[in-house]
Amino acid sequence: MTIREKIIKQAIEILENCPQGIRYSEFVRQIHNALPETAENTIQGTIWNLEVRVPESVFKPARGVFLHAKYRETTEPVEPKTARPARQKFHESDFYEPFAGWLVKELEECTKAIAIGGNLFRDKWGTPDVIGIREPKKSDIIKLPTEIVSAEIKLDSTNLITAFGQACAYRLFSHKSYIVVPTSSPEDDIARLDALSRIFGVGLILFSPDDPNYPDFTIRARAAKHDPDMFYVNRCMRIIEDQLFS
Repeated sequence: MTIREKIIKQAIEILENCPQGIRYSEFVRQIHNALPETAENTIQGTIWNLEVRVPESVFKPARGVFLHAKYRETTEPVEPKTARPARQKFHESDFYEPFAGWLVKELEECTKAIAIGGNLFRDKWGTPDVIGIREPKKSDIIKLPTEIVSAEIKLDSTNLITAFGQACAYRLFSHKSYIVVPTSSPEDDIARLDALSRIFGVGLILFSPDDPNYPDFTIRARAAKHDPDMFYVNRCMRIIEDQLFS
């Protein structure tokens, strides 16, 4: 048996014991632990397209995730071994203020951001959980126009497609729009959101749902700037003018 054949045999055995799938880095680590005499580069070069080499035994339900073919029909959605379920001891609104601060202080997409949520806009198209503005600073030599940034935050990962639709709707009155989801969301959902975000220009942020004091916001895809409809910009901003522009 050649080295590559040994790697493939060991890889399939590992996948048979991972009904929820396994991520690439963890996959390489486990194979190397089982075959310590084999160089990691050889392992990586063998398994990166394992679903092509042995399609009857392996398939990839999402980018960077491997699953044994026998679990293909029984696992939906796929949650790799390293994913952790969100702890529902906090409310979604607990993360609004931390994200508003993160937009201003770390991402620097806004000069001011506030938490709103609820149905403040009284519109069936929805109200952002966080909305911010980016205004030119006095020290700026070139003064850029004011920009509006909106965000939809989800603590529950069961209906992310609806949340993505809301984030898309906010582009009607925002120059940039973000969807913010837990890192514990199914990997397949995150992969799809990542792809959709890049297609539609919506930003994707991942965060830890365990503690709003340490949300560990991480940017997965940056929002693309576009020109919103100024009629809806002014209609919505008029409602929160005192809070956002004071």
